[in-house]
Amino acid sequence: MSSSFTQLCLQYRSRLFSKTVATTCRFSTQFHHCATLTRLPTKILNGSSVISGNRTTMQARQWWKQPMFCYRDLTARHLATEAKEHKDTEQLSKADVVVYKTPALPIRDAEMPVTKGQMSLDLDATTELSALELISDEEALGISIPSTMPPCSTSLSDYVDQSETLSKLVQLGVKLWSLEQRPNVGSMLLRLNFNTDVAPKLLFLKEIGVEDSSFGPIISRNPFILTKNLQQLRSRVDYLKSQEFSSENVALMVSRAPYLLSFNVKRLDNRLGFYQKQLKLSASNIRNIVVRQPKLLSGSLEPIKENLKVCQIELGFKENEIQHIVIAVPKVLTVQKRKLIQIFDFLHNTMKVPHHLITKFPQVLNSRYLRVRERHLFLNYLGKAQYDPALPNYISLERFVSLPNETFCTELALATLEDFNLFQKTL
Repeated sequence: MSSSFTQLCLQYRSRLFSKTVATTCRFSTQFHHCATLTRLPTKILNGSSVISGNRTTMQARQWWKQPMFCYRDLTARHLATEAKEHKDTEQLSKADVVVYKTPALPIRDAEMPVTKGQMSLDLDATTELSALELISDEEALGISIPSTMPPCSTSLSDYVDQSETLSKLVQLGVKLWSLEQRPNVGSMLLRLNFNTDVAPKLLFLKEIGVEDSSFGPIISRNPFILTKNLQQLRSRVDYLKSQEFSSENVALMVSRAPYLLSFNVKRLDNRLGFYQKQLKLSASNIRNIVVRQPKLLSGSLEPIKENLKVCQIELGFKENEIQHIVIAVPKVLTVQKRKLIQIFDFLHNTMKVPHHLITKFPQVLNSRYLRVRERHLFLNYLGKAQYDPALPNYISLERFVSLPNETFCTELALATLEDFNLFQKTL
């Protein structure tokens, strides 16, 4: 009986001991977990800054200074464990976290320096400005906006909005799309300043009598005039006036041949002397030719020399005939050699027009070959291709090439325009 009582007491004590040990181990685990949590960086308010540091040492001291606090907590946990025997032993309740809450630490002095390993952060500096926040005029003027001009491009249109010079040139009618296709012209225009480089040249052109509407075409054809010195430009205009070119003629020559102002005085003088020597014409006739065809001064001399030889050697014109043709139609000197030979061959060999008639009506040499061919074949089809003034039913070469199609049909061919159009389809 006593032995069975003894065994019953031992079982009860062992059961009580096992529960106490389990509760103690559970508390130890929870205590260790709370201590681990307290090792996390803790933010302490310090004036206007936030200081993070390690509270492990200070908290450990405070834990050991509260033995009764921990004992009461152990008793409360033992009772809670008895009531929740089947729950997970690793779970922490919200009340546990509150019990082990660290006492508030004193606020540190705002002037205390921040030690190594701590971070100082200005709360005011972290606030970001809103895009809708109003700012003062001084702050707005202080905002720097980066340039949107592209570093490189294949088109000048990408720079028009950022370049004052290009935008003003567009307003004047300058064809930037044609200038950007020429080497180094685009970069040259971007380097120009409108007030110091472009405006004085425009005032100079206005001064010599060039119309405002001609500024754009002149710069489109010769943009290098903007890089010339004003003194150089004035010297060339003064030279032309000294050769008895009127101011109106100078303005007309500059508008029709903008490269004229790119040549120095010596070159202009050599050109005028060349024509006077080759054509053997008077100074007034040379001025008349140059005014009507100013490209004779600004263009290359090689095609002109070649056309003069073609007229004399291949086409068989005499010197006086060449003089008459050039005075009447100066463009004959600058026309392509192939075109000149082609149209003369048709006039002389197919239409049977002699040299003296071509000299009398040199405009036929400046006409389109297709126009001359179609009209002659139509007249020949009607039996009216007669160009000799000594014979009846004579057709003037001047009217032959100058009249429009409708007038040509009614007055020269004595036919309708529909008949001429139907005949053209048979060619």
